[in-house]
Amino acid sequence: MSSHLNTFISKTVSRARSAQHTFLHRNPSPRPRPRRAPTEAQLRPPPRGPPAKPGRRRPRSGGCFPPAALPGPRGAASRMLAAGPDMAAPSAALRQRRAAAAGGSGAPETPGRAEGPESAGGGVGPLLSPGTFWLTRIVLLRAVALLYLVAFLVAYHQNKQLIGEKGLLPCKLYLQNVKKYFKGKINLDALSYAPTIIWFLDWSDMDSILDYISLLGLVISAFVLITGCANMVLMAVLWVLYLSLVNVGQIWYSFGWESQLLETGFLGMFLCPLWTLSRLPRSTPPSSIVIWGFRWLIFRIMLGAGLIKIREDHCWRDLTCMNYHYEVLLIISGNLSFLNWLTIVPSIACFDDRSLAFLFSPRCGGVKDRVLQLQGSGEQPPPGLGCHIRRVVNISFGLLIAYLSVPVVINLLSSRQVMNTSFNPLRIVNTYGAFGSITKERTEVILQGTSSPDPNDPAAVWQEFDFKCKPGDLWRRPCFISPYHYRLDWLMWFAAFQTYEQNEWIIHLAGKLLAQEEEALSLIATNPFAGKDPPRWIRGEHFKYKFSKPGGAHAAEGKWWIRKRIGPYFPPVNLQGLRKFYEDRNWPYPVRD
Repeated sequence: MSSHLNTFISKTVSRARSAQHTFLHRNPSPRPRPRRAPTEAQLRPPPRGPPAKPGRRRPRSGGCFPPAALPGPRGAASRMLAAGPDMAAPSAALRQRRAAAAGGSGAPETPGRAEGPESAGGGVGPLLSPGTFWLTRIVLLRAVALLYLVAFLVAYHQNKQLIGEKGLLPCKLYLQNVKKYFKGKINLDALSYAPTIIWFLDWSDMDSILDYISLLGLVISAFVLITGCANMVLMAVLWVLYLSLVNVGQIWYSFGWESQLLETGFLGMFLCPLWTLSRLPRSTPPSSIVIWGFRWLIFRIMLGAGLIKIREDHCWRDLTCMNYHYEVLLIISGNLSFLNWLTIVPSIACFDDRSLAFLFSPRCGGVKDRVLQLQGSGEQPPPGLGCHIRRVVNISFGLLIAYLSVPVVINLLSSRQVMNTSFNPLRIVNTYGAFGSITKERTEVILQGTSSPDPNDPAAVWQEFDFKCKPGDLWRRPCFISPYHYRLDWLMWFAAFQTYEQNEWIIHLAGKLLAQEEEALSLIATNPFAGKDPPRWIRGEHFKYKFSKPGGAHAAEGKWWIRKRIGPYFPPVNLQGLRKFYEDRNWPYPVRD
């Protein structure tokens, strides 16, 4: 058997050499130079990754391969061309080169794979080292920018109708009352009570001020979201703009996610370099203090939300709250704003570059490849003045967060825990919690109008105003709009389990609907008096709503809801009868457009 195998190999080698001789005879060319023994440099394995710059050692492995090291057919062809015409008869030198390319281990190279394990992103190449947060910073900044973008978009679409010149609760009047309370001066007390840049602007056109603030916030947040680049100046501008809106937004901006966005945005400021606009600013690596600041935020959110449930409504302890949760808390109708999205953001800081590498392209020269080079360079830029200043800023930031966390921790440990509260006017560190108590029934206020001269006439036809998202029409499917937010719809839900005396703005809304003001009508989904004479009277009716049962009689009719009238919420009102109500509150009297 052995002799036959040797004979077969000898014949194969002889035929290959004969074919080579015939080829050279038919295609005369200069005689090849005699082969020389390979040098020590030639026996070294081909380098992987881009050439190292002078003065810097090569990264351990890169995402880019030179042609001879490429996996697959291209790399194989390069190696065959380099081997010369003796490829058919492996020589001792060739075997040595193969052994050297395999790292001296004698193991054959696996086709289609680069040296090292698969990356976290599913591509071929080495894993990023754990413990760095270059990619984490990019993801965090883009996530914060996305939520700022949504928040400023909501503000641009709704602020004029809610807090503008003709808004339901004008912010100009609110600032005038604050100024009057502090003896007519814009002093430190007034600024501390309502910190906003609007104090220093011209109030003659408040609608334009609100629009400019929202548009500037939209532009900056869109830039950060698209490019992934930000510096401390841009993030500070976003924070100041939104803080200015929150502190004049009154009841419309009084919920926990506003403070949570401000705290998240404040942390985002310190992730960035001061001036540099780069996704990977080499001289400013992400601070571990800021990363732990985000982790401290998500810890407080989760702990506070859990403790408030245990301490408040017994249905959480009895595990029965979920029997009512989705019917009464507007989750199905999407009116929780960007709260759920916002809560995800600080948890991103729990993942390092290796964990988030799958979100980035493995292409040569891309962000992930550059992070790999930064990790492999092993060199740090010489510390300069800016580096020392940055270190002082980060330490000061950590001390500030620790100091402002003291009342927050005391509140968490207290049996009288309060939720969604700020202990400082800038809302830098806050306490959070959600749904400590659960209402067992869902009630709604339905606004109805009539053209009848007598609201008490049994023959009067009352027509309903439907809102954008809150339940009203029994046949309308609950909407889902998260992370967008309809602020009026949300407050209408709260007004339903209070009285209209506690929510005077709802009477203000009724007057604007009587006058058919376009600003107020833009907050409404359907206007039954469009193209007709305005209504003469408007009233509020109180109903209890429940979901229809799948397969039941109401569901068979196409109804999503079943409702039962509780009684009147506020009595019929007309525009003339509301004149004194408006004058007493210094609200502009509605004028029919």
